[in-house]
Amino acid sequence: MSAGLVALLDDVAALAKLAAASVDDVGAAAGRASVKAAGVVVDDAAVTPRYVTGFTPDRELPAIKKITIGSLRNKLVFILPAALLLSQFAPWALTPLLMLGGTYLSYEGAEKIWEKVSGHSAENAEPVAMQGEDAEKQMVSSAIRTDFILSAEIMVIALNEVAAESIWRRAAILVVVAFVITIGVYGFVALLVKMDDIGLHLSKRDSGAAKRIGRLLVQGMPKVLAALGIVGTVAMLWVGGHILLDGAAKLGLAAPYELVHHASEAVAHATGAVGGVLGWFTGTVASALAGLAVGAIVVAIMHVVPKRSGHDAKTH
Repeated sequence: MSAGLVALLDDVAALAKLAAASVDDVGAAAGRASVKAAGVVVDDAAVTPRYVTGFTPDRELPAIKKITIGSLRNKLVFILPAALLLSQFAPWALTPLLMLGGTYLSYEGAEKIWEKVSGHSAENAEPVAMQGEDAEKQMVSSAIRTDFILSAEIMVIALNEVAAESIWRRAAILVVVAFVITIGVYGFVALLVKMDDIGLHLSKRDSGAAKRIGRLLVQGMPKVLAALGIVGTVAMLWVGGHILLDGAAKLGLAAPYELVHHASEAVAHATGAVGGVLGWFTGTVASALAGLAVGAIVVAIMHVVPKRSGHDAKTH
């Protein structure tokens, strides 16, 4: 009887170790998948703060909470089941879908540059103060719609990294990715949005050090948000370009990807101790330029050509 109990306890211990290892594997895989989606995550963090600009301070965090819940709903209720079904029954479609998303990211990045150069940026428009529940609902809904596109990219990129796993492990990994990225992004956004309020509070303290820190935060946050926007644009071009190069190679057009890969390796071998960093930087810049080239074509199709056609029609 005691021997049987000991054997049973050994089996339970073995199962517990197996379960713990499985959890560790899921966590590690989720971490790798999340890193691959980093460029889109940066863009998500850079884009979201503009949706709560103009709210009164007491409505900023509630608005971000609503957007966070909407983002989780996007990922878990709509995107996750569709992505799992696709990976199970039509895995061949993942690469074209990723490339479609890479094209969209490249377009978004190139469009931001075009807006800056042409002076048609939405940031130049007069800010509208948000008032009332209807205005808040409208802005939150708009943020959630934008999040859907970015969330779809994040989930598909993550799924592509774990496509060889079983469907249940894929599901578990993607759930972890969804929660980690969503909480991380919107927690960071909440901190950014409230940082100027924190600075204003500190600037009213009696302590001289607190006042200096407070003034620094109030004066510095616009610059931080502007820098984050630039990083987001570069990240979109880099990730979009890399997805397009990698996808083209998988579909048989390997020359562009190999050119970038060989250039990165050549720089890495030629630059000694810092070769790894410079090699990565070379590949990143090349991917960003590829993304910019594709994005510029789409921007021309979406913005430049229609405007010129309309102008020509008017002159005739």
